[in-house]
Formats: sequence, structure tokens, C-alpha cells
Amino acid sequence: MAKKIGIISDTHGLLRPEILEILKTCDCILHAGDVTRPELLDELRCLASIYVVRGNNDGEWAAGIAKTLRFRIEGVEFFMTHNKKDVAWELGSTQVVIFGHTHSYFEKTIDGRLWLNPGSCGRSRFGQDISMAVMTVENGTYHVDKIVFADK
Repeated sequence: MAKKIGIISDTHGLLRPEILEILKTCDCILHAGDVTRPELLDELRCLASIYVVRGNNDGEWAAGIAKTLRFRIEGVEFFMTHNKKDVAWELGSTQVVIFGHTHSYFEKTIDGRLWLNPGSCGRSRFGQDISMAVMTVENGTYHVDKIVFADK
């Protein structure tokens, strides 16, 4: 059965209402770090199952959150970290690498593997767009939709 995944990063303590509306329709949520407030994760957990990694701006409260995660959803293998420089050298059968940190949307297939940064959906920084991604996964395949919000 297909699963809908909301992919966000760099919220920096802000969950915009328009992003919450999209996440409410998702089966699970991936947060690629820089949450900055534990209460934000509590809000997300009420919506769907969540995978989260610790970002460079996540303080002592996030000490128990992993810096990198490997997981599988509907036959698709993921590797997630906040900063791209922390990606494992040996990715094995990983199909999708999720990262954040730059606040800039990035989606590119390199050597048969998708590299995806959903951008920042928190406060606008560096003049970047507010963005996220929604991925549909089923039977080992995936499709990504980039979502950009008009309001910065």
C-alpha cells in the first residue's frame, strides 16, 4: 500500500499552519534536523509516525536524537542526516539520502540514488524559499513533489 511521507527540515522552532495542513495528510514525517524545540516534535508525533535526526542548532535537549538514521518505508531504503558532510561513506542499498542544513531545496539523482534536501520550512533565512517535499512510496519505488510556499 502506498505511503505518503512529509519531508521537512530546518524548522527552527516554527511549524507554519500551511505546513501542518500538509503533514496532517501524511502517513509519516521525516525531519532532517534543526528542530530547536522539543515541543515541535510532540506536535508532529500527534500527526503521524516520525523519523528525526539532530541538527547543529538542536541543543542539549536533543542529545538522545541520532545524528544519522537508516530506515525502510514500503521497500524504499533511506539514509537521513542533517548535514550532507555527515553522510555515511558506505550507503549500500540506500535509495534515498535525506539531508538539510543549507536551507536550500536540492533534488538530484546521483549514481542511481536520490539526494534530497527539502529546504527550510521554518523562518526564511538567506532569502531562501520556504519549502518542503512530499514523497509517495510503494513497493520499493518513490515519487517526489516539491512544495514551495509563497510567504517567506
